[in-house]
Amino acid sequence: MCTKNIAKKILCFLFILIFLLNFNITFASEENLLNLNAHSCVVLDRTSKKILFGKNEYNKVKMASTTKIMTATIILENCDLNQTVTISKKAAGTGGSRLGLKTGDKITIRDLLYGLLLVSGNDAAVALAESCSGSVPDFANLMNNKAKELGLNNTHFETPHGLDSDNHYTTAYELALLADYALNNSTFKNIVGTKSYTITINGYPKNLTNTNELLGNLSGVYGIKTGFTNGANRCLVTACKRGDMDIICVVLGCDTKNFRSSDSTKLINYAFDNFQYINIEDLINVEFNKWKDENKNYFNIEKGTSQDLQISISNIDTPIIPIKKDEISSLKVDFYINNELSAPVYTNTNVGKFRVYTSLKTILEGDIVSNQDINKKDIFYYFKDFLKNYSIILNNVTNNIL
Repeated sequence: MCTKNIAKKILCFLFILIFLLNFNITFASEENLLNLNAHSCVVLDRTSKKILFGKNEYNKVKMASTTKIMTATIILENCDLNQTVTISKKAAGTGGSRLGLKTGDKITIRDLLYGLLLVSGNDAAVALAESCSGSVPDFANLMNNKAKELGLNNTHFETPHGLDSDNHYTTAYELALLADYALNNSTFKNIVGTKSYTITINGYPKNLTNTNELLGNLSGVYGIKTGFTNGANRCLVTACKRGDMDIICVVLGCDTKNFRSSDSTKLINYAFDNFQYINIEDLINVEFNKWKDENKNYFNIEKGTSQDLQISISNIDTPIIPIKKDEISSLKVDFYINNELSAPVYTNTNVGKFRVYTSLKTILEGDIVSNQDINKKDIFYYFKDFLKNYSIILNNVTNNIL
């Protein structure tokens, strides 16, 4: 008997090991197939906020000019875009990629934003920071406060432009979340989706061309920001929509511009080729109704005034979720119910869990809740019950005598 139990345990262990190895091989083969150069990258679905692909997506890295996504966000939420500002010596002297501003130049905040996001002007970044907060450090405080507000706990800003600094960093995943947030602003979305634009400096026109090489050259791309420093290497954040699927792709730490373009293209095509939106909420509700029909009178509510507990699925934040096409056929839903409850049970009390999963991973988990209050039996309940039963007994005895 003992030998049989050991054999069963060994077989179970081998089964789990084979499953895990197959999972790792599957994931590794996808990464090898894509042959990515990026140090870290992520593809984020904007509808569900689910990661469709990731490589070192939680590692802290330098972000170069993708910083300007946050810079623009702060400006758009705090400044009058029609205001004209005068360029300071500090802003005019900022190195790296430039809009070409000189000390004393006059330009609107709106045009500075175009210079920031289209040609990645570091001088425009400093001018915007000074116009908004008075200084770069004070503006960085606004950036970091916004990062905290958005839950970007592994992101920290020191400048509005992103030139290399040890305390200026993010992760591919958090940068994707920031990009997703920024794109909810229609002005930001319009600017980063603009291929060329003419601004005015001191009353004279200046033509700008977007540095995003995928904009207008890859189907569905509508923004958002390039980046490069020696410490960060080549970076690119891309928003792309095809049909009803809307994604953000982030590649950081590419060795060349060609690599950041090719990696982004590979990841974007991978997402659209391999994922499909599924209405998980509908699937859960169908399976839940089946389960309830098959498990009537499932609950035993100790000392409850009723055993007829009505239940439902808690609110699902992301009813539409992208699922890998080759995993859709293996989608399943399980329900786990606490069938030993003690009264009182109140409305919206968690009484169980549900889990949606495929053969490879868990897709979604959530709560099953009560739809009603069930009170605990008290002395009055027992008294009423006694009177009811006594009345029935008395009637039966009377009928028998008569």
